[in-house]
Amino acid sequence: MRLNSRDLSWQVIISALLRRGMVLIVLVALMVYFTSQSDRFLQQRNLINILEQNAALIIITVGMTLTMLIAGIDLSVGSVAALAGAISAGLIVNNGLPFGVSVVITLAMGFGIGLINGSLIIWGKLPPFIATLAMLGIGRGLTLVYTEGRPISLNGVEEYTFYGRGDVVLPLLGEIPVSVLVALAVVIISGVVLSTTRFGLHVYAIGGNEETARLAGVPVNRVKMIAYGSSGMLAALGGMLLTARLFSAQPQAAVGLELDAIAAAVLGGVSLFGGVGNVFGAVTGGLLVGVLSNGMNLLRLASFLQQMIQGVVLVLAVAVDMITKRVEGL
Repeated sequence: MRLNSRDLSWQVIISALLRRGMVLIVLVALMVYFTSQSDRFLQQRNLINILEQNAALIIITVGMTLTMLIAGIDLSVGSVAALAGAISAGLIVNNGLPFGVSVVITLAMGFGIGLINGSLIIWGKLPPFIATLAMLGIGRGLTLVYTEGRPISLNGVEEYTFYGRGDVVLPLLGEIPVSVLVALAVVIISGVVLSTTRFGLHVYAIGGNEETARLAGVPVNRVKMIAYGSSGMLAALGGMLLTARLFSAQPQAAVGLELDAIAAAVLGGVSLFGGVGNVFGAVTGGLLVGVLSNGMNLLRLASFLQQMIQGVVLVLAVAVDMITKRVEGL
């Protein structure tokens, strides 16, 4: 079947609406619905709470987006976040290291784990799903070994917990949670890097067609290593924020967070097939996940119902991604 230019233009419009507009429409619709069902939803404290609770998820989603844009995936981010929280807290509480030193060591550890994932995928020839799934189990096991299955309390370590519970006063905006500002900085920096630098161009080229990118001179292996290393580092940063918010490093923290990050990225228009999407769309998807969870809690839905609804939302998001892929391929 031959397609004329008018058909192609409609395909482009439909694709753009599905990928970029749908998540905003759904987000607004959810907010309207929850507002009609609960008078607490639109209260300032609740809206700030949504941002604060999902700051770690947004940061980790940014890292997940990097790996998905190169047609990969990182299932280890939840375990890396838990391990990072435990290591950073342990270095301060058990070893007496300054907070700043703990942060540097923990971020370096996260980047190193990401490099291991990248190495297994590039030189070990393992599928990203298998390599990062293995790291998920290894990371969770290391966390349990390091903590001996017990939380590491951060009571009294105010310079750490400030980043999870503290606020700063900004002109015109009032009190803003520090964790939200950290997440915002990560989003802006990552968005600028992907949209304005050679590295960002290479990421999209690899996701579009890896072999073509290689023939065009793109350093594919180097870009992949940086993407997976960055995902691990951002997972570590998210884990530290989560630990600071909980006032302790929990061995079972961030269980299932990798699935939330994948759902947020896909909902925000990041393709599972690589090469399509952006950080800002993924963040919108993360906010949608946060609003959905918060609204269901306000409505006091049972946990099993919440899991079912979140599963349905993820299936619909993947379906939209596949439909859009077909539209673009016509």
